[in-house]
Amino acid sequence: MTILRKLLGNQGEQKACDYLQQRGYLIIERNVRSRFGEIDLVAMDGKTLVFCEVRSRGGQALAQAAESIGVNKQHRLHRLASAYLQKRPEFLDHECRFDAVLVQKSGDTWSIRLIIDAFRPGW
Repeated sequence: MTILRKLLGNQGEQKACDYLQQRGYLIIERNVRSRFGEIDLVAMDGKTLVFCEVRSRGGQALAQAAESIGVNKQHRLHRLASAYLQKRPEFLDHECRFDAVLVQKSGDTWSIRLIIDAFRPGW
């Protein structure tokens, strides 16, 4: 990953956090790592535990960012969420969902789109 790509990802994740907080989400953790990979953001939306995947793009359509969360990524996120819940049993009784935050930077302008309940793993 190039330095510019990493910088865009970090900036995009911060923009996503700010956006979610403005909408009432409580950010619990960022960049939760396990042997399965990483969850970008874990948050509470009311009483619902939300696992957020952040996709940052520079100059590309937000639709392309959404399409990048394919079936394999969804399975990986489900495994990550299950592992997270095993380590944090205080959240086991909460409803859970997966949201996607799509962030696009074009010049100095940022566009953000939130997809609530972006996919369902069948739990």
